Amino acid sequence: MKEKLKKEIYDTKLLFRSIPSVCVALFTISVVAMNILANKTIYQSQFLAVDGGILISWLSFLCMDIITKHFGPKASTKLSVFAISVNVLVCLIFFAVSLIPTETDYTAFNSIIGGTWFILVSSTIAFLFSAFVNNFSNWAIGRLFRKNPDGKLAFITRSYISTFIGQFLDNLLFSVLTFTVFAPIFWDGFHWTYIQCVTCALLGAGLELIMEIIFSPFGFMIIKIWKRDNVGKEYLGSVNR
Repeated sequence: MKEKLKKEIYDTKLLFRSIPSVCVALFTISVVAMNILANKTIYQSQFLAVDGGILISWLSFLCMDIITKHFGPKASTKLSVFAISVNVLVCLIFFAVSLIPTETDYTAFNSIIGGTWFILVSSTIAFLFSAFVNNFSNWAIGRLFRKNPDGKLAFITRSYISTFIGQFLDNLLFSVLTFTVFAPIFWDGFHWTYIQCVTCALLGAGLELIMEIIFSPFGFMIIKIWKRDNVGKEYLGSVNR
């Protein structure tokens, strides 16, 4: 057990030295931004509700699809845990800053950066679960393409299906926890209906799938470049031993 733990720690360190920094940065920033934007409901009707996180969440899932294809689902899940940990840290720093007294009235600013604890809890649970489902469903679908696993058809199929499933679960869990469990208690009765949560999840998954379709050619191009340049060769050799 001790040797296995040591190898896991070594592989994790090697992984974070292997994944291109731009990809890690974009992924982490998208997760943090998604959590902040989710505080705002940008549209709500009797049967539909949408929060601001929908505008950036597609980038998180595109990054996960790219990393899963090249480094594997376990590596992508580790990066997801890292990103959500950074998000928690950022939220704590924002909250601490919002508590610092000042002569100038920063009430509006403090209310924004101070955040809401149950939104952080909801987004953390939803994202970690959906990331795990997205990464391993992406990997499982990719294994069905035995003749040409590195082809464009294989990449878009595994990316489109896993993204839709993962995004739907992320949106559904977040909206149910935030707007039907916590909000009625802490936001003076404000809430979404379960129908609104489901339609929001479906609409969000659909819109984010469209974004995935638009940007997937760039994702496939990145995969080809990484493979050509032997990106992460040391890590891939380590985990395959």
